[in-house]
Amino acid sequence: MIDVIDLKKTFGDLEVLKGINVTINKGDIVVVIGPSGSGKSTFLRCLNCMEDPTSGSIIFNGVDIADMRVDINIHRRHMGMVFQHFNLFNNMTVIENIMMAPVYVRCKELKKAKRKGTLAPDAPKTKAEIKAQAREEALELLRRIGLEDKADVYPSTLSGGQKQRVAIVRALAMKPDVILFDEPTSALDPEMVGEVLDLMKELANEGMTMVVVTHEMGFAREVANRVLFMDQGKILEEAPPEEFFAHPKNERTKEFLSKVL
Repeated sequence: MIDVIDLKKTFGDLEVLKGINVTINKGDIVVVIGPSGSGKSTFLRCLNCMEDPTSGSIIFNGVDIADMRVDINIHRRHMGMVFQHFNLFNNMTVIENIMMAPVYVRCKELKKAKRKGTLAPDAPKTKAEIKAQAREEALELLRRIGLEDKADVYPSTLSGGQKQRVAIVRALAMKPDVILFDEPTSALDPEMVGEVLDLMKELANEGMTMVVVTHEMGFAREVANRVLFMDQGKILEEAPPEEFFAHPKNERTKEFLSKVL
């Protein structure tokens, strides 16, 4: 699904990514670990071009999205993103947060289909129909995480764990091929971490392709099918979790694991 080839990223004179090469296949749960400042979050943000790579290629579903000539917004619809600090819109209700992207995209597609005369017989014909459909889908997602009763409240009234679960289903509302998670539990109180990880485990069990930057070693050990260790802008080690945690090969990996396990 994603081929990253010699990915580099610099900020001025600072070289943050120094030639990343990795393949992410459909259904993979890839967990990226490493010390702070190792380039993990920058790598993730480059994957969906929230940061433009300095050089290299990111082949996503056959298209090099690092190519500046590519309309990244078309491809980004298929790549969900969940942030450390939730990034919910505080001036919108919970359900409005979830509906916003699907309604926007479907309205654009409706206009295009009408212009070209390619509107499918069973497709919504008006913005009101699109919004009604998106609302029902959003309510179904909220039912899934047990927060249907919070549909019409504002994010400021939610706990951290509730906000992050809403952020995850907001990403799911676009029916993405892959979801990127940037330290999704690091801003949460310890007692709220479990409810977010449980939802992520559920998605993993359903076959969602996921790339997760996290400090949660238990999650990496239990859920990942591959663990990447990054340091100083490079992937130093990559292995299945059983092998990675039991028999790390790189000395820097061994040193890191000795401090966090």
